[in-house]
Amino acid sequence: MKSIIFFNNQGGVGKTTTVYHVAWMLSELGIKTIAVDLDPQSNLTSMFLTPSRLEDIYEKELPITILDSINPVVSGDPYQPVHIEEINENLGLILGNLSLSLFEDKLSDAWLKSLGGDSYSFRMTSIFNTIFNEASNKFQAEILLIDVGPNLGAINRAVSISSDYIIMPVASDLFSLQGIKNLGQTLGKWKRDWKQRLDQKPDKITFEIPTNKSVPIGYIVMQYSAKESRPVKSYLRWANRIPSVFAEYVLGNSTQIQSVEEDIYCIALLKHYRSLAPMSMESHKPIFLLKPADGAIGAHVYAVQRSYQEFEILTKSIITRCKNIH
Repeated sequence: MKSIIFFNNQGGVGKTTTVYHVAWMLSELGIKTIAVDLDPQSNLTSMFLTPSRLEDIYEKELPITILDSINPVVSGDPYQPVHIEEINENLGLILGNLSLSLFEDKLSDAWLKSLGGDSYSFRMTSIFNTIFNEASNKFQAEILLIDVGPNLGAINRAVSISSDYIIMPVASDLFSLQGIKNLGQTLGKWKRDWKQRLDQKPDKITFEIPTNKSVPIGYIVMQYSAKESRPVKSYLRWANRIPSVFAEYVLGNSTQIQSVEEDIYCIALLKHYRSLAPMSMESHKPIFLLKPADGAIGAHVYAVQRSYQEFEILTKSIITRCKNIH
């Protein structure tokens, strides 16, 4: 199993939408996949599920969200296997919970105490690693895609050290450049801090501790407007600064790359499918699976076909990058 976290310090860059579409495309390719909603806003969950199913779960307080697996561990009780909502035979969903943010303080406390070798604190910090491994075995998933909130808090730190790979969805603007700098520096610190704690881990433990792999495999530049099949100049003004910032702050080298289109760490430049997005939200389908019955008629038919090709290329590129990095 390979776990991939989609992470950016800046919100509103299409992170959740990307996780949603890549998860669907992986299932289209016959790859068993679990999408994990660890953003306390739970937008990924609402994209997958119909309003009636959301009401069944949250109004009736069914104990099937990710928080229902975490809470017993917080109380010192045995871990409860996480529920996996089956979207189709190749795609499952671990449901988010708006109260997940309340777990931040407990994780922060556990992070501090783990420096002293406290077994309970290691168990708390490793909870997402436990969930990922148990869920992948249960669903026989090859890939986990993890959506997190746009912050540098304790939850994202614990998820990061429990993940194999990191992908950064970014926008072409000043704030995304700052977000890359913040995230790159923070990821490096988290890795160093966890390595320090691993030296203090208890001798006798009954759970698997995160390996702290979390390798950045690239970034996806979101929502550009095209002119003659290429990004417009105003977009490229900021986009072409991303490669050097990513290289310096995420990869730790001073490589100077002049064009985002030439950067090997640029996984994709994704277009903005403005007119298809509302149809996708309404029908709870990815844009590349929209049908005439969903409103995809006329020129939209071509846009749907084009989006399928683009997301297939993107998804296969992600698979290849994961295979090439050990």
